[in-house]
Amino acid sequence: MLLVLLSLVILLSSSALALCLGRTPSRAQDAGAYGAVAASIAGLIPSIQVLLSGKPETLSLPWSVPLGSFTLNLDPLAAFFLVPVFVLTALSAVYGVDYLKTYAGKKPLGLAWAAFNTLTAAMVLVFTSANAVLFLLGWELMAAASFLLVLFEHEKAQSRRAAFIYLTAGGAGALMLLAVFSLLGSGAGALDFSSFVAPSSCAAASAVFLLALGGFGLKAGFIPLHVWLPEAHPAAPSHVSAVMSGVMIKAGVYGLIRILGFLQPWQEWWGWALLVIGVFSCLLGALFALGQHELKRVLAYSSIENIGIIILALGLGVTGAVRGSYELAALAFAGALLHVFNHSLFKGLLFMGAGSVLHGAGTAELEALGGLSKRMPGTGLLFLAGAAAACALPPFNGFAGEFLIYAGAFKSVSATGGVAMAGVISGLALAGAGALAAAAFTRAGGAVFLGEPRTDRAAKAHESGPLMLFSMRALALLCLGAGVASPLLLIPLAFAVKAGFGPLYGFTAGLEGAGPLVYISAGGLLLLCLTAIAAFKRRAFLSGRVPASGPTWDCGYAAPTPRMQYGASSFSQPLTDFFQPVLRKIGNYPVISEYFPGKASFSAEAQAVFYNSFYTPVAVRIRELAYRFSWIQHGRLQIYIMYIVVTLLGLLLWKL
Repeated sequence: MLLVLLSLVILLSSSALALCLGRTPSRAQDAGAYGAVAASIAGLIPSIQVLLSGKPETLSLPWSVPLGSFTLNLDPLAAFFLVPVFVLTALSAVYGVDYLKTYAGKKPLGLAWAAFNTLTAAMVLVFTSANAVLFLLGWELMAAASFLLVLFEHEKAQSRRAAFIYLTAGGAGALMLLAVFSLLGSGAGALDFSSFVAPSSCAAASAVFLLALGGFGLKAGFIPLHVWLPEAHPAAPSHVSAVMSGVMIKAGVYGLIRILGFLQPWQEWWGWALLVIGVFSCLLGALFALGQHELKRVLAYSSIENIGIIILALGLGVTGAVRGSYELAALAFAGALLHVFNHSLFKGLLFMGAGSVLHGAGTAELEALGGLSKRMPGTGLLFLAGAAAACALPPFNGFAGEFLIYAGAFKSVSATGGVAMAGVISGLALAGAGALAAAAFTRAGGAVFLGEPRTDRAAKAHESGPLMLFSMRALALLCLGAGVASPLLLIPLAFAVKAGFGPLYGFTAGLEGAGPLVYISAGGLLLLCLTAIAAFKRRAFLSGRVPASGPTWDCGYAAPTPRMQYGASSFSQPLTDFFQPVLRKIGNYPVISEYFPGKASFSAEAQAVFYNSFYTPVAVRIRELAYRFSWIQHGRLQIYIMYIVVTLLGLLLWKL
C-alpha cells in the first residue's frame, strides 16, 4: 500500500515540477512524462499483487478534516480499476511527448503536464479512497484537471463550449454524490465507507440508488447523461482523450458498483433500470457513431456504446442475483468488469490512432482523408487492430468481456419470468450494438485509410514519431495478449466480483460457464500462428521480386478522380436514412434535373439529438426562470449579509 502512496507523491511532485519548468517546454515534458511512468510502475506492483492474492491492503494517516479520514483501501475491485489506469496513463504520457512537440512555444506545456499528472493522481485517489470526504476531494480534483485539459486549445470556440458543458455536468454530478454520501452516512454519523449503513426503508434506498445513478452516470456518460462526452473528448489532446475515455469515465462505473455494494439487498427494478439504460446506450451510441464525420467524435460515441454494454451487464447481474440466478449474475458482473479493462486498452489505442491521423494529416474529418494506409502504414495497421477489438472480433480482447455477458444471457434460458426476459433483451441488444459498431468502424477505417487521398492534406500526410508508435504498438499487443490469455483473467475477476458485490449472494465462484472461453482462446492462438506462417511464406515467396502495380479498375471510365470514390456519408447513407427518425440528420440533397448540370454539393450532418431537443430547451427555461428572481440581487453587501443571517437562523431553528 505504501507503493500506492508513493505513486501519488510522485504524480503530485512531478505535476508541481512540470508547472515550475513551464518556461522550458522540453524539461516540462520530461518532468511530466517521467513522473507519470515512474508513478505507474510504482502503483502497478501492489495492484497486481492484490489482484493475484485477493487480499486487500489498507493505509490510514492522520487527517484533521471534519468527518474525513485519510484512509486508502486497495481491495481487488479497486486494483482491477487501477491496473488499466496505470498502464494507459504511462503509455499516454510516452505518446504525449511526441504529440505535444508541435505545441512547444505555442501552448503552456508545463500546465498541460501538471494537469495530466494531477488527473492521474485524482483517479488513483478516487479508486482507493475509503472515506467519502477523501473520495469527493479526488472526484473534484479529477474534474478540475480534466477541465483544464479540455481547454488546452481554448482559442477554439468548440473547446470552450465543450469545457463549459463538461464543467456543468461535473458540478451537477458532484451535488448528487454529496446527497448520496450524506444519506448513507447519516445512520452511522460518519463518512467512512466501512461505517455506511443502507437505509432501512425501500424508498430511501431507492432514492440513494437514483441519486448515485445520476451522479455517477454523468461521469460515465451513458445516455441520456452523455451530452458532455462527445464534446469534451474530441476537444482534448489525443493522449488525454485516450485517458478520459479509457479510464476516467470508468470512475462512474466504479462508484456505481461501490454504491450497489453498500445498498444490499437489492431491489429488482434497479436491475431493470440499469438494463434499460444499458440497452439504449449501447444501441444509440453505436448508431450515433455511424453518423459522425469527425474521427474522434466517432470514437467518443463508441465509448458511450461500450459504457452501455457495461451498464447492461450490471443490470443483468442485479436482476439475476435478486431472482437467485447466482451463476448468471457472476458471469454478467465478471463480463462487465472484464469489458471495463478491455475497453480501456482498445479505446486508448483507437484515440491514439486518431491523434496520429490528426498529427500526420492535420485533420480528422473523414471526408478530407483517404489513402493514409500508404502514407501512415504503422498507424493504419494499429488502428485496424483497435477497430477489430472494438468490434469484438477474436482473438482480440474486445470479444472476451462480451462473451461472458453472452454466457450470462444464455444462462437465463433455464430461468423463468423476468430473468429470462432480461437475458433475451441483453443478447439482442449486444448483437445489434455489435452490428452497428462493425458498420461504424468499417466506415471510419475505410474512409481514413483506404482509397485515394481526398485532399492535399491527406496526400501530404506523414507517419507519426517513434514514441507515438511505441505506445500504440504496446496497446495493440496488450489487446491481442488480453484476448488470447483471457481465461487467465478469470481468477482475478472472481476476486474483483466478490470484493465489489459482497459475499451476500455467494460470488465466490460461479464462473464455470466461462469454460468455453478456453477453447476460443486456443482457437485464436492457432489463428495467430497460421497468420504468422502465411505472412512468413508470403515474404519468402516475394523475396527478390518487384511487385507489379497498375491503376484501379474503373468500369471503363477514362478519367477517375478521388472525388468519385465512396465517402463516409455515402457508405453509411442507407443505414442513417433508415434510422432518420432517431438521428434526425440535417442534409442538403440537391435535385439535378438538367441534362448538363453545373456544380452541385451534398452535405449531411447528424444532430446532437438529446442536447438540441432536451437539454437546450431546459437550459433556456431555467435561465428565464432565474431572470424572474434577479430582483433578489440588489448589489448591496448589507442585504447579502442579511440573507446569510436569516439562512443560519432558519437552520438553527430546524435543528432545534
